[in-house]
Amino acid sequence: MSNVLSRLSPSITSMIRMDHSHVMVTFHKYQPDLSPGRKKAIVDTCCRALEIHAQLEEEIFYPALGEVDRSAALDKSRPEHDEMRRLVGKLRDMDPADGNYDGAFYELIRDVMHHVADEETVLLPQAERLMKDRLADLGMQMTKRRLQLVAPHSGEIAVNTARAMPAGTILLAGGVLAGLVMIARRAGHRSHGRWDHVDRRHHADDRRRRVPVREEQPELIGI
Repeated sequence: MSNVLSRLSPSITSMIRMDHSHVMVTFHKYQPDLSPGRKKAIVDTCCRALEIHAQLEEEIFYPALGEVDRSAALDKSRPEHDEMRRLVGKLRDMDPADGNYDGAFYELIRDVMHHVADEETVLLPQAERLMKDRLADLGMQMTKRRLQLVAPHSGEIAVNTARAMPAGTILLAGGVLAGLVMIARRAGHRSHGRWDHVDRRHHADDRRRRVPVREEQPELIGI
């Protein structure tokens, strides 16, 4: 298992950047005129991702970076996570139909964007400069721990991801899949037809090469 993780895991700094991108891509699906159900699915997806991301950083990344460098950006990272958790809790207690729901989510994202800017312009470059030999191993540790943290929420994450996806996208994905199946089937039919034609030609050649049928060989008649 460790060997597989070591081959598949990106470095810890790459993984942190990917987490940031995932949250922002999910946030960009959010629009004030969405249905309450889709709003909640998008918000819940972002909130769960942020909680897992923050825990991974606090357990693995921050302690490792703190061993080689202390900075104001690192010192304020944990308090910023605590504020993020407060806002996540506030959103979870709100009804998505509440008129203040949009503002609460935008407040969370503003704080997240500020936090991400500090990490990507200060902490991640520091880590890549000061502990580049450890980044791959730390990435493997983070991947292993992520799997443990995600497992209890895998069903919730799958449902929210599906609900957050626009209906048109779901239909498009289904249409593409159906189209690929039809293309594959037609290709299969054409392939069978082509080889059936070759087989018939070969059988005809075989018949021409056969010894003429004689009356004492009635069992060959009709071949």
